[in-house]
Amino acid sequence: MEMSEDDINMEEYPTEIHDYLAAFEKSLGSVDEMLKTMMSVSRSELLQKLDPLEQAKLDLVSVYTLNSMFWVYLATQGINPKEHPVKQELERIRTYMNKVKEIADKKKASKLNKGAASRFVRNALWEPNTENEHSSKTPAKGKKRKTD
Repeated sequence: MEMSEDDINMEEYPTEIHDYLAAFEKSLGSVDEMLKTMMSVSRSELLQKLDPLEQAKLDLVSVYTLNSMFWVYLATQGINPKEHPVKQELERIRTYMNKVKEIADKKKASKLNKGAASRFVRNALWEPNTENEHSSKTPAKGKKRKTD
């Protein structure tokens, strides 16, 4: 799908969009490379290496990408994708992506280690140092010294 410099020069289009077209062509190349990479490994082989949450993420990203590409195709054909059922499908997929993200966030959230928390609090609380009390010549404020 790569266009040679001669092909680009022969096409008639406004020169202002040349940079956009070059960036678009580069993006298409990136998508092509990514698809080749994904297609080089069988789906069942790939899924065996992933835990269920990662499998769900892969499936959602794949279907979202496919629907997004269809959205772009509709736009290039002069069809308003906002009025096409693909819009509702993309919204549905986004909803599931958010649910998976919530699950992943809960999984990542640190669990409270009660023992570590109590040690942290105990060490954070100020305790007077017994060595300093005996060496101090002035009594601490608020405390009375016993007199023998």
